[in-house]
Amino acid sequence: MTVLTIERLGQQGDGVAQGPIFVPLTLPGEVVTGTPDGDSLNDVRIDTPSPDRVAPPCPHFRSCGGCQLQHASDPFVAQWKRDVVVTALSVHGITTDVRPTLTSPDRSRRRATFAARRTKKGAMVGFHARKSDAIIPIPSCVLLTPALLAAQPVAEALAIAGASRKGALAVTVADSLEGLDVAVSGGKPLDGPLRIVLAGLCETHRLARLTWEDELIGMRVPPAQRFGKAQVVPPPGTFLQATTHGQDTLTALVQEIVGPAKSVMDLFAGCGTFALPLSETAEVHAVEGSRDMVAALDQGWRQAQGLKRVKSETRDLFRRPMLPDELAKAEAVVIDPPRAGAVAQIAELATARIPRIAHVSCNPQTFARDAATLCAAGYVLEWVQPVDQFRWSSHVELVGAFVLPHDTRD
Repeated sequence: MTVLTIERLGQQGDGVAQGPIFVPLTLPGEVVTGTPDGDSLNDVRIDTPSPDRVAPPCPHFRSCGGCQLQHASDPFVAQWKRDVVVTALSVHGITTDVRPTLTSPDRSRRRATFAARRTKKGAMVGFHARKSDAIIPIPSCVLLTPALLAAQPVAEALAIAGASRKGALAVTVADSLEGLDVAVSGGKPLDGPLRIVLAGLCETHRLARLTWEDELIGMRVPPAQRFGKAQVVPPPGTFLQATTHGQDTLTALVQEIVGPAKSVMDLFAGCGTFALPLSETAEVHAVEGSRDMVAALDQGWRQAQGLKRVKSETRDLFRRPMLPDELAKAEAVVIDPPRAGAVAQIAELATARIPRIAHVSCNPQTFARDAATLCAAGYVLEWVQPVDQFRWSSHVELVGAFVLPHDTRD
């Protein structure tokens, strides 16, 4: 047996001892004993627990792979996520006001993907175990909204109807204003009999919408999401902020940065999470690579009342970033790229010199890289706000406020 002292947490939330040796479910300062296995430790025993160690609130935590940090106190997790942002910025020599982390409450996750596998006696539904394809049932999950928790029998019925014995279904469920929006992948090919069974399940379980491998099976009522004054029906299985709290928090932060700007460009706009609330006070040019998302955004805007003009554009911002002359009319820009960041678009923004930029990110490392480009071009990073809507996970989101000391475009 080997005795180790945990020095820090790694980016995935594992404890890290000298070596480095990675030890899941441990905290800095803890003394642990276990059996070395390459760069990990097995059969771990906590000899000296951290004062930040708490009893996990979920009975499934030890086996389920959905959460990594339920054994740590809420203040510890919030501070650790803030420190992740500070460290990422420091690598590029950036210091700024990094605000305390804002965390979504438990039982607020409104979108999740269940694994559902057909068995000899029925089906098994849940999340995958840590580093495993095994499915762990989660009847008492403390992350999900009550509606999502109650959706597990739906996933079970779908697996019995259309899963093969060779693999699990991925059943993505979103809690919409009108009920459950369900999108399934990994199942049997659709044929006439399966389509009839699935349509019956849509009615029996009163689903708002059911799609199977991107093909619509049934829609009892459009599964709308609210973005400010507008209601939008996203494409099946599309990106959606994980919690309503997280969406509202990010939107408020973006509005704080944009301020009184009367013309805003929203890059990687999705279905209008920010564009539509911003259009209550400003004209918005929303740019997104997915044609279906742009169509949903545009329809949501057209059906809403009291909004200013929103121009929607389908464009691959990785291959064809907005250029400085196209950006020039905007008084503020919102950019919310995927995890890889937006190197090409950030370079054009640095040249265009828009007075205010609200940068939303789900990756502190690529955000820090993009921030360095903007700061080198003369921007000041006034503040960064970490947002934790993936509670008890290692995932960190944030919003950064970039301003030019003076508007030098003229």
